[in-house]
Amino acid sequence: MRIGELASAGGLSTKAIRFYEQAGLLAPPPRTSGGYRDYPPQAATRLAFIRDAQSAGLTLAEIRGVLALRDSGEAPCAHVGDLIEQHLADIEQRLAELRKTRTALRDLARRAADTDPSTCTDADICSILTRP
Repeated sequence: MRIGELASAGGLSTKAIRFYEQAGLLAPPPRTSGGYRDYPPQAATRLAFIRDAQSAGLTLAEIRGVLALRDSGEAPCAHVGDLIEQHLADIEQRLAELRKTRTALRDLARRAADTDPSTCTDADICSILTRP
């Protein structure tokens, strides 16, 4: 199938497909006698996997690693499980950091609401952000 057909089938642009080829996620297909890319049917399955893996938060490098395992004949399930656990741990850490930031911002918002600008001195840059 030609690149336009593959793009339509996968809901991607032809530019994205070319990028995935350059990034090593999709093997360059053979060419027709006219020089057009001629993708095999399994390219659509591979593109769907790439899209799903990106939706799950995997990076292109991680996806490349999963595909390399599969291409070598190895089932990547354990590797994918490890990647998912790493991403979950990262998300949990970021959520904890965001909760701390939310608390700090709420405190600053209260301080801002209670601040009378007429009490600020020229020496103050901003009394809201300066710790008491």
